[in-house]
Amino acid sequence: MSARVAEFAARFLRTHEAARILGLSPRTLEKYRCHGSGPTFRKLGGRVVYAIDDLEAWADQAACRSTSDPRYVEARAVGHASR
Repeated sequence: MSARVAEFAARFLRTHEAARILGLSPRTLEKYRCHGSGPTFRKLGGRVVYAIDDLEAWADQAACRSTSDPRYVEARAVGHASR
């Protein structure tokens, strides 16, 4: 495998790898994907993959400063699915 191909492949993670990084179960990440509330994903070669940059952006947008933050309250109300 060329260095360029290896570098490209290293930017993407499969569902179970992405879930581990986010602290979620793979099934939860699959549910988020079905509901459109999870991180952006791609299908490459028939497989679902997540770009590391997209995982970071999704996690950053879900950040809250306190439990009274409207985003936190909203996420709790719908079972965290609004991330």
